[in-house]
Amino acid sequence: MPLKENPDDTLDELMHTKARIEELPDDDDDEDLANEDNDDIGFSGPPFPGRHLTTSKHALPPWLQIATINLIHNDLTTATSESQQNVTAECLPLLLGKDTQGLELNSRGIPRLRRQKHAEFLHGTLGNLPAPYQVVDASRPWLFYWALAGLSFLGEDVSQYRERLIETVRPLKNLTGGFGGGHGQLSHCACSYATLLALAAVGGLDCVDRKQMWHWLGSIKQADGGFRMATGAEEDIRGAYCAMTIITLLNLPLALPPGAPARSSGLETFTDKLGAWVGSCQTYEGGIAAAPGNEAHGAYAFCALACLSILDAPQKSIPKYLDVQALLSCLAGLQTSPEGGFAGRTNKLVDACYSHWVGGCWALVEAALSGGDSAKDTTMDATTPELWSREGLTRYLLCCGQQPGKKGGMRDKPSARPDGYHTCYSLAGLSAAQNRYRYITERETIDHASGRLMAAFNWEAEKVVGKTMVFDEQDRVEFVHPVFVLPMHAVERAKAQFESATLV
Repeated sequence: MPLKENPDDTLDELMHTKARIEELPDDDDDEDLANEDNDDIGFSGPPFPGRHLTTSKHALPPWLQIATINLIHNDLTTATSESQQNVTAECLPLLLGKDTQGLELNSRGIPRLRRQKHAEFLHGTLGNLPAPYQVVDASRPWLFYWALAGLSFLGEDVSQYRERLIETVRPLKNLTGGFGGGHGQLSHCACSYATLLALAAVGGLDCVDRKQMWHWLGSIKQADGGFRMATGAEEDIRGAYCAMTIITLLNLPLALPPGAPARSSGLETFTDKLGAWVGSCQTYEGGIAAAPGNEAHGAYAFCALACLSILDAPQKSIPKYLDVQALLSCLAGLQTSPEGGFAGRTNKLVDACYSHWVGGCWALVEAALSGGDSAKDTTMDATTPELWSREGLTRYLLCCGQQPGKKGGMRDKPSARPDGYHTCYSLAGLSAAQNRYRYITERETIDHASGRLMAAFNWEAEKVVGKTMVFDEQDRVEFVHPVFVLPMHAVERAKAQFESATLV
């Protein structure tokens, strides 16, 4: 069915012919459709594969039917629209099964998760790296985190790297507290966060000087409630999330150190004014910006939601500081069609890393919307109505995000190369799609003995099951903590390790 010049013609054909979505066959036994000549199905521009080009025996979801793809068309051509057409054209053959890239298919007719190849790729990123990696010298801790977290999401035992990681990050630790991105570099909130998570993944948090970290974090707490990324650096939402993650996992005192500059403005704790500052980052379109007045971005939405979910139970803290309905509308608009993955900003292209940065928001948003009603937290299967498409994200990651061939690894989109960053967050996003995370409302949000914030530890996970899921059990990844982006067992280990708030 070629695209019509008049949109009304397309709508009329959709409603009165076999292309109507409600009348699509439940299986692929329709001989008329199976025998169609699909070579001339498309539109003026990059060719769209036609209906039922898949080599699978399984029916395609509604958003990948040709009638749906052709339903809405914008005649305005811009650089953005041309880029979108190109990405759609490279993704559709993979999504429809016309091009399987030579990958082994699962029982649902889409590629299996290349677990072993992805693990080999991530192990390789922990070895000697080629010269071009010099450009990320200030981001060394992130390389460690992406590899170790990604491996653990695949079910790999990463404890073998414990001693090696400790020796590697020791020179990155500054006497004033915190970790720099490389040798001799100033402490940075994001690098300290990445170092901490990498150490948590291998059980190596005992090498962190908690007292020095407490004093350093106090030096970047701001009078308006937020955090700078480093001394004299920018103040943004990443600092708020990274700092509160460090404070909570290490069980640092919530009281500001005596010499913290924010004390001169009347602040007494790390949480003072923080929730309100996070709320001030919400934009007119409902999304979250890096700082008040900036453009909304999907990754900052996760930082805001996770930060608020550390402060208190999400059904309390998130609605208190954010317009949840506006945020919900913004996040839903970031799931791309027909690709099924997520974009980071409005009118931007699909990118696999947002499988986590946006896909990871949904557990937090759903907990906020539950209002603490345990009746809404019932066991879920694949037929339960959702705010987002788990199937769409799963299809994008398995069909378009996996690198074919001998190398392994996961990538931004089919035209890109794999890297540790996209591999880690693609796997985290796959976990968000394959599993369900429920906030346990019956638990306390503060440890009254130590003063530790406990809300972020009150999560449990369960598998999403059902015959309509598009992956086999062997394609499932591990549970990934919805706030800390670590394996659940690593978070429980850190929680147990620092039961006391005493600083030595």
